Amino acid sequence: MKLPHSVIVKSPGLLPMLYTVRELSKELSIPERTLRDWLAAGAPVQKDNRGRMMVNGCLFYDWVQENKNRKKTRKLKDNESYCFRCKAVVPFQLIEKRAIKGKLVHLKGICVYCGGVINRGGRDE
Repeated sequence: MKLPHSVIVKSPGLLPMLYTVRELSKELSIPERTLRDWLAAGAPVQKDNRGRMMVNGCLFYDWVQENKNRKKTRKLKDNESYCFRCKAVVPFQLIEKRAIKGKLVHLKGICVYCGGVINRGGRDE
C-alpha cells in the first residue's frame, strides 16, 4: 500500500485522542473513502457504544510508520543487472566489457529471460 507523502508528514502531528473518520480525513487532507479503505486494510480502529468508528491518533501514526514504503535494495551480484523489460533483477550473459576511466567499466549483456539488451556499470577488480 502506498501512502501519500502528505499523510506521512502530517501523521506525527496527530494528538493522542479519538478521531472520527471525517475528522481524521480533514486533518490529513485525504478523502474519507481512502481512509475507510485503509481501516479495512488493517489500520487501527475501534467502535464506540453507538457503533461509530473512532481512530486513535497515536495508534494511527504508528500504523503509518510501519506501512510507509521503504526501499528494499540489495547489492547486485557480479552476474546480475536490472532489466527494464522484465522489471526485475535478472542474471545476464556478458557480451562486452569496456573500460571507461580508471577502474570503471561498462558491461553490456543480454537478459536470459527476455533477450533484451541490458547495461550495467561497475568496477574492474
